[in-house]
Amino acid sequence: MTEPAGNRSDTLRLRLALAFLGVALTAVALLAGLVAAFSAADFSDLASRQRTDLTNAIAVAAGAAWARGDSWTTAELSPVLDLAARTGAVVAIRDQSGQTVIASARFGTSHGPQSSAPITVDGARIGEVVARSTGTGLGAADRTLEYALLRAIAGAAGLAALLALITGLTVARRITRPVTRLIAVTRAMASGDRTARAGGIQAPGELRDLAIAFDQMAITLDRQDQLRRDLVADVAHELRTPVAILQAGHEALLDGLAEPTPAELSSLRDEVLRLARMIGDLQTLAAADAAALQLALRPGDLAGIAAAAAGSLTRRFEAAGVTLGQELAPVPVRADERWLHQVITNLLTNALKFTPAGGHVSISTSRRDGDAVLRVSDTGVGIPAEDLPHVFDRFWRGQSAATISGSGIGLAVAAELAQAHGGALTARSEPGLGAEFTLTLPAA
Repeated sequence: MTEPAGNRSDTLRLRLALAFLGVALTAVALLAGLVAAFSAADFSDLASRQRTDLTNAIAVAAGAAWARGDSWTTAELSPVLDLAARTGAVVAIRDQSGQTVIASARFGTSHGPQSSAPITVDGARIGEVVARSTGTGLGAADRTLEYALLRAIAGAAGLAALLALITGLTVARRITRPVTRLIAVTRAMASGDRTARAGGIQAPGELRDLAIAFDQMAITLDRQDQLRRDLVADVAHELRTPVAILQAGHEALLDGLAEPTPAELSSLRDEVLRLARMIGDLQTLAAADAAALQLALRPGDLAGIAAAAAGSLTRRFEAAGVTLGQELAPVPVRADERWLHQVITNLLTNALKFTPAGGHVSISTSRRDGDAVLRVSDTGVGIPAEDLPHVFDRFWRGQSAATISGSGIGLAVAAELAQAHGGALTARSEPGLGAEFTLTLPAA
């Protein structure tokens, strides 16, 4: 069973939000860990310096007490112990031989960080002070400050995670909303609603471009579908007349209402040829599709191929009362002669269709900037400006072709074969002043 589009968009939205949250949490955790590690190192260094300074201060006080009594036995050391107690430390004062002179009551049971400093008087070492932290006083203040900083880091990390979640949900919603819209439009088109369009959506640039491309594709498909419907209608219209004439003629012959005279049989033959021509056009289109994939390119002369194509149509031009002028300069090309002949024939036939009796069609070849160029121009009715962009579309029949027989594939076949040869076919026209088609191919 196909999962509804809404469920898929919600799942995508949740995944995107979780992805944003995961990235944010990783970044926040890394940043918080680094800050905490560096802060702990700084606090440890600060505490170490404080203990060193305190130990030195106690050593100075002990030295001053020794100087007043001139010996450890007469020195008054109680103020030194009180100073250490007020700063959250216990100390032991030792003489020059390492014997303990006096120590704080809890010195033996304390296991905090320890530091020592020499006691000197007039530059002579007379003993040593050993200090240990008890977790109160300055040490407690350091730890309180460190814990407060860690709590602040944890709070900031939590706030950042919350903001990341909110931002992730917002961005995910912004991204998935146009995706949901495109899914809905695609489903509508699949259900047969050819008018469904994404329209202008508020989305990041890539998704907006995707929506525009989707609408352009839908417009193209709609136009191609309309062309196919028009083709069916045109072919049915074109077939109806010759089939009706053939049916009536044969019934008249079978019923004895008409004699099988040469004129009667010739009329029936003309209708058969008309049907064969229409079928041939469709076969040509299918063959051109296949030929575009497997052309046999060989060195040849564009002028020679054009002359052969023009020569094969000489009688048709004479019968229509249209003159055909040729200015063919030799230009070497690599081409499949058979299909390039077809391209030129289609261009000349198209010009002949739209040029009235007494008009003029010209074909010329030349070389320009390393390219081989063939031009076919006429003095016919021209192409309306609104039809000009569509002249190479399959089955397209513009306003001026409404009264002219044909299936609208000749120029489409020519353009496709020109592209398969590595070239291009372009058209320009002014209504009432004729049209000009230019075939450009890489010169050999």
